Amino acid sequence: MTELQFAEDVLDQLQEKHPRFHGKAYLFLLSALQEVMQGLEEPRHISGQELADGVRRLALDRFGPLSRTVLQHWGIHSTEDLGDIVFALVECGVLIRQEGDSREDFRDVFDFEEAFEQDYPWSPGI
Repeated sequence: MTELQFAEDVLDQLQEKHPRFHGKAYLFLLSALQEVMQGLEEPRHISGQELADGVRRLALDRFGPLSRTVLQHWGIHSTEDLGDIVFALVECGVLIRQEGDSREDFRDVFDFEEAFEQDYPWSPGI
């Protein structure tokens, strides 16, 4: 089995068990995790808040003012949804849970409307 086949199988499992999230939601969260990890001086476990903030930064960087719309299209409406995605990835063996990790770590990290619309860094020319 190639890495691509494995990845497709895992995504199929995730979408079968957790159909409310688009496959791209899982891949995007993993991309955000990678970005956060690359920004660390030394590899370490990151918190739910750090990952949620990484998702926010990556979404704004990639999608700009459409960030909230794109994430909602993928089924992500709140930081709690990010926790659900993380724990779905743990269930499938893609991520490893450490003692003390909880879905609660993702509760109310930030409000999507504020983070992606009200506090969006609009340029003065708009």
